Amino acid sequence: MANHAGENLNNLSDILIFIRVADSGSFTKAAELLNLSRSAVGKSIQRLETHLSSRLIHRTTRTLSLSDEGTLFYESAQRILQEVADAENLILKRHQTPTGRLRITVPVAFGRLHVMPVLRDFLAAYPAIDLEVIFSDDYLDLIHDGIDLAIRFGSLQDSSLIQQRLATHQLISCASPQYLAEHGLPKSLEDLAEHQQLIYLHQGRATPWRYYVQGRDVEYPAYGRIRLYDVEALRDTALAHFGIAQIGAFLISEELAAGRLIPILQDIAPLIQPIYAVYPSKRHLSLKVKSLLQFIEQRWQGQPIWEMAQE
Repeated sequence: MANHAGENLNNLSDILIFIRVADSGSFTKAAELLNLSRSAVGKSIQRLETHLSSRLIHRTTRTLSLSDEGTLFYESAQRILQEVADAENLILKRHQTPTGRLRITVPVAFGRLHVMPVLRDFLAAYPAIDLEVIFSDDYLDLIHDGIDLAIRFGSLQDSSLIQQRLATHQLISCASPQYLAEHGLPKSLEDLAEHQQLIYLHQGRATPWRYYVQGRDVEYPAYGRIRLYDVEALRDTALAHFGIAQIGAFLISEELAAGRLIPILQDIAPLIQPIYAVYPSKRHLSLKVKSLLQFIEQRWQGQPIWEMAQE
């Protein structure tokens, strides 16, 4: 057989030109519709007829008509181009509607309290999305672990990743009113040595408390007899009057508003920190990730999550 699949594929443009000529009844009109020269249209038809070894169009100086072979080919060619158009629409539709698996990682407590409500609404809006959420306070390797998106606190360290600011958060030193009534109110970092300090452990290490003193960031090496790997347990222990803790405001907004926890050392409170979305690359960012980012941005509007929770 003389014709091969590759050769047939090369004739798609010639087929399109043939259909435009047949529809318009004119080489000149077809050339105008396709933004081609009349000569190019004529050569295309000639090339197609040579390829098919058949006369497709009878043409004189004034009239143009399809041959029997031309009419038969026209009907088949119409179906081919419709299938091509359907295939294009299918791909375009996939780019217009988020689909497929979306794998993200979020901090444990923050993710449960503030990210999951947004994700549930996102899933309701986009039923073709399959969601997988990893709750971890560790910074996972996005590329190695096949993660589309991470939500993280603080500035990005890995320059190979892209970050997009979503909201803000702040660390707050606090204790219960009962604890402060019994042990006094610390007024300086030095006073903390006289108090029970509730420690959050991460990867086996005590997380230092952060402050902003005289225009610079300061880390206070907190130490105490109660050391916990879970921030919600840390909050509950502070509520139970066991000591002072430094906790993200997103976790204790209700307790602060109700007076069950009292903020301390506010004059040296650490600066507000960003909450970022982090992803491997901006190049060819998938529609599912882009849609989720837009969804979160619309919901959070770059504001402190704990304040919005109180509205």
